[in-house]
Amino acid sequence: MRLLILPDIWTILLCIPLWFIFHSLSAYICLKIPDKYLNPESFLFKTRKWEKNGLLYEKVFKVRKWKKYLPDGGAMFKNGYSKRYLNDYSEASLNKFAVETCRAELTHTLAILPFWTFGFIAPPIIILYMLIYALAANLPCIITQRYNRPRILSFANKIKEKNI
Repeated sequence: MRLLILPDIWTILLCIPLWFIFHSLSAYICLKIPDKYLNPESFLFKTRKWEKNGLLYEKVFKVRKWKKYLPDGGAMFKNGYSKRYLNDYSEASLNKFAVETCRAELTHTLAILPFWTFGFIAPPIIILYMLIYALAANLPCIITQRYNRPRILSFANKIKEKNI
């Protein structure tokens, strides 16, 4: 239900900062969530059997070829965590990295959800376009986190076994 009717150019120009606000807000909210609530083994984040420990994303989506081109949003905030490179291979660092993949996945999932709000300022067909944009902008990031997490956890387990 369109509540605000503007000329098309103004509607388009309004959509751009709104998306920026939605993405930034989801990142800010997720940055404030304590690590203890971002458990890689919880229902939301655990690796499913059908994901084959991330192999699905490598085989179907060829994630290794393009993930390096994604921006590292974790480095954009003061207390953010950069996931571009692994600098410390300790068990604690790897577990922190896994938690941060959960944070990034949740951030991008939440960033998809506001697509429907554009129906308040734009014609109904725009909602479909906004969903397509939201998926295109966020699914690659979600796929990358779901690909990296089981690999990081496996590596952390190997280090833990080595130290026992």
